[in-house]
Amino acid sequence: MKRNLIVLAAFAATAAYAEPTARDVQQVLQRDFHPRGQATMERLAQDGVQRVCTETRDQPPAALAKQLEADQMKTIAFPSGSLMGDWKNGEKIAQSGRGSMWSDKPGAAAGGSCYNCHQLSPKELSHGTIGPSLLRFGKTRGNGADTQKYVYGKIYNAKAYNLCSQMPRLGHAGTLTEQQIKDLVALLLDPASPVNQ
Repeated sequence: MKRNLIVLAAFAATAAYAEPTARDVQQVLQRDFHPRGQATMERLAQDGVQRVCTETRDQPPAALAKQLEADQMKTIAFPSGSLMGDWKNGEKIAQSGRGSMWSDKPGAAAGGSCYNCHQLSPKELSHGTIGPSLLRFGKTRGNGADTQKYVYGKIYNAKAYNLCSQMPRLGHAGTLTEQQIKDLVALLLDPASPVNQ
């Protein structure tokens, strides 16, 4: 009898729980976060694309997603010439999680934090699994002009390729410079890079 009461109480508590809305979450963020250094409250404001993904739980209607991805593609500033920089610098950027924090100097070089979400070099034992493994990325896909353009664009603004991607828009947001993105392209595509060993 006692066990049945416990189960019934647990069920009642679960049934009373209402999943928070996007507005509820925004109110908590506004209440609990405070501006400090270069970390201003504007960081909490979602743009239209982010809002669509939040409101549809990352499943917007296909036609809307296609249109918004096309709009995001227009934001990518593809430089002329080769899109591959120095993979050694790219490895440093991928390893670094510094930059854009309240304690960092405004304008200081930021890192990409790539290892937080992806496997890259087989020698790196600590890596995230939120994003796909990028091990041997260039070895399996090649490093031609089309692949370079895709990788550059994906790093610059991932939402141009997958609207509700969790990958940060590193170029679009100004987190990484054009050269830093080129260096990351080289990390993924250069045959000499540890990614492709």
